[in-house]
Amino acid sequence: MSSSVYKIIELVGTSEKSWEDAAKNAVETASKSLEELRIAEVGKLDMKVENGKVTAYRARVHLSFKYKD
Repeated sequence: MSSSVYKIIELVGTSEKSWEDAAKNAVETASKSLEELRIAEVGKLDMKVENGKVTAYRARVHLSFKYKD
């Protein structure tokens, strides 16, 4: 049985549409430069407000990927 090590990073995804899209954007952007993504965990949600209106949704995502030597 082989052992594996995983690194966890924190990203903030944004979207003008929804928190779900914000989280998805974070993962999909990270997948362009990171390999073997494993788990994405949404840790915090917030919104950007301008002039009393919500202009963007933000999702703070913890993402793990397999660490290579």
